[in-house]
Formats: sequence, structure tokens, C-alpha cells
Amino acid sequence: MIKLYKGALLVSAVILFSIKSIAQQATANVLPKGNYIVVAAYFAKHENFAKQYSAKLNEGGLHSSYGLDPTGKLYFVYLDQYADFTQSVQEMLKVRKGGSFDQAWVRVVKEGSEGTASVAMEKEVEPVRVEPKREEPKKEEPKKVVQEQVAAAPVKQVEPVKEEVKKEIPVVTEVVENPPAKPVYVPQTLNNTPVFISLYNSTNSQVLDGEVEVVDTERSKLITRVKGNTYLNLPNPGTKSGQLSLIANAFGYRKEQHEINYKNTEADTTKPYISLVGNYYMVNFGLSRIHKGDISTLYNVYFYNDAAIMLPESKYQLNSLLGMLNENPKLKIILHGHTNGNGRGKIIYMGPSKDFFTITKDVKEGTGSAKELSEARAHTIREWLLSQGISNDRVTVKGWGGARMIHDKNSVHARKNIRVDVEVEDE
Repeated sequence: MIKLYKGALLVSAVILFSIKSIAQQATANVLPKGNYIVVAAYFAKHENFAKQYSAKLNEGGLHSSYGLDPTGKLYFVYLDQYADFTQSVQEMLKVRKGGSFDQAWVRVVKEGSEGTASVAMEKEVEPVRVEPKREEPKKEEPKKVVQEQVAAAPVKQVEPVKEEVKKEIPVVTEVVENPPAKPVYVPQTLNNTPVFISLYNSTNSQVLDGEVEVVDTERSKLITRVKGNTYLNLPNPGTKSGQLSLIANAFGYRKEQHEINYKNTEADTTKPYISLVGNYYMVNFGLSRIHKGDISTLYNVYFYNDAAIMLPESKYQLNSLLGMLNENPKLKIILHGHTNGNGRGKIIYMGPSKDFFTITKDVKEGTGSAKELSEARAHTIREWLLSQGISNDRVTVKGWGGARMIHDKNSVHARKNIRVDVEVEDE
């Protein structure tokens, strides 16, 4: 019985020594407080993978490093670290647009290595520390001591330790699991947590420009429209349910709708499109291209008054349309031109110089119906696409004038009646 007692003490000493050395080693790799542009994450037991991936990035000319999250659960491979959160977000977006890391994100470490070491040592060492009293035992006392020792370190716990002494990580894992884990973040709602709305092409993960409609689900009422791929605080619908509907819209893509709860947002992280990343929620919209029969509107293509000539700021969305056609060489479209009302008036056409974005000296002036103006505008877009290499048989035009207005011609939204719709005819 005395031998068993001494053996238990020896095993405890080995465990204590192993835990100290491993805890000190882990603490050295814990990330300090800051905001990190992260490109990969690995479980704590896969530190070698994180190390190898970071080395591979550095071989490619990047400046990367890796470190352990203060919770001890994940290793993060990151490209840079910033003290200012806003700056880190701006730099992260630049990294995404670079193409190589379009899924990069910002990891916020609130308490880093400077405040972690002592806590980690305390929690890990105490559960296995054995400090028996060295008093002269009476005849019956040795049995009591042995029984108490066996209760503190049962055979089932001691035997695996002997087998795993060389593999220190499993031993530490068993010990670390004993104390209750403290959560890193307090319960978060949309009232105290910003949201990043990510719009991207579901096929190639390319970041998309677009907007998101924020709708009060309970009342079916539009609250506001916000720009995609930005950090923002969503509005409180002020309803009992607190339910919001987010409807993403990007030119050339089908609309997509997600639901999120203002009051109980953490419960929504079980949904595949919502996750809590650091101190903000990520809402992902993987959008799909429009298909045959679908219509998308060129709301950001503008024309001079009474003219079939585009304003220069139209170039950005025209490039989006061109990209859609280049992405699928079999795609054929119909351009539908619309005006605000059906009046007749002056029409300015492009001249021989074919300047799509300027009123030049060689423009041609005439008169015509609203239908003729709407058709001429759609034709101008077609001519621009042909000048960019799109085949003649892939684009046709139709002019509707004011026959398909979406708002009253005298309303505050009447300007939206002046538009060109893109319909997918074949694919």
C-alpha cells in the first residue's frame, strides 16, 4: 500500500511538470490583444498545419504569422495586426479584393497573451496537485490515506496517464477539461453588435456590389436600404417578435432573402448564413446569376435629358453587364427601354464619332415619341456592348415608352421609370 501511495505522488509530479512546460509553451504562442486579418484557422491540436501554411505564404512573398486564440481552441494564420478596428476592416476589404483571400475576415482579440498566462496556469495545475500530510500514521491510518488517494486519483485516470506521458497534449487536454470553460463573449444582439453583410457570387466567391433591403417581417414594411459589404448597425423593428428580413439585390443576380432576429440573434447563428465573428455578426449572401426569363434592371445607367447618350457614371454598371455576358458566352439578352410617361418631344442621338458618354458637336437632333426615345436608349447600350466584342446576335432591343411604368409619373419616385431592363432570353 505504501508503494501505491508513492507511485501516485510520482505520477502527479510528472503530470504537474508536463502541464507547466506545455502551458508555458502555449502561452508563448497566444495572440496579444488586437485586430487580426485572418486567412485560415486550425484546431489547437493542429498547430503544425498553421505553422506550415504560414511558412508557405511567406515563401510566396507574403508577410504572415500565426498564433493561438486566447481561448486555446484555435490557431489563426493572419497577414497583419492592427490596434484600430476600423483600419483593420478597411485593410481586410483590400485583401479580399486582391483575389487570393476573398474569404479573409477580421478576428478581434480582446484579451491576449498578456492577461492569459497566470489564469491558464492556475486552472490547469490545481486539479492534479497532490499535497498529502507527512504525519506518522497509526496502525489504521495508512489504509485511510491510501483510500483517500485512490479516490483522488482512481485507477482509470492513472493508467492512461502512464501510457500517455510521452504524448503530453492528451494529458493536458484531460486536465484542462475539468474546470468550467468561461465564454469569451457575452450574449450579443443586434442592439449592441454590428453586422457585416457579405454579398458574393456563389459560383466563384467574387465580391459583389449591391444593396440590401431591411424589412420589418411582422408588418411587411420596408425600413431602409443599406449597401452590401459594409459594417453597420441594423435598425430595431420595434415589434414583439423582433424579426427582420434582409433581401439582397445585385445587378445580374437573383434576389436572395435571409431572416435575422433583432432580440435573439445568437440563436440565429445555427443558420448556415449567419455567424458570430469576433464582435460582429457576418450575414452571407451567396447570389446566383439570373437565368432564362429573369429580369434585372440597370438602375445605375443614366442618360442625358431627352438624349440616347449615357452619362459617364454609367460605365461601372455597364461593365457588370459586360462581365455577365463574358462569363457565359451562350447567354442572349433583350434590352427593354422605358420612359416616364408617353409624351412626344426632342431626341438627341449619337453622332458619327460614336461617343457613348458625351454630347459631342456631331450629335443629331430630332423629335419622336417616348417609345422611340426608350428604344434609342436601349440601342445605345447594345452598340456599346458590340464595341466591347459582344456578338451581334446576342443582344436585341425593345422600346416600351411609358407603357410599363413602375411609379406614377408625378410621384417622387418617377425618375425610376426611366430605366433599361435586361431580360435573359437564352442561356
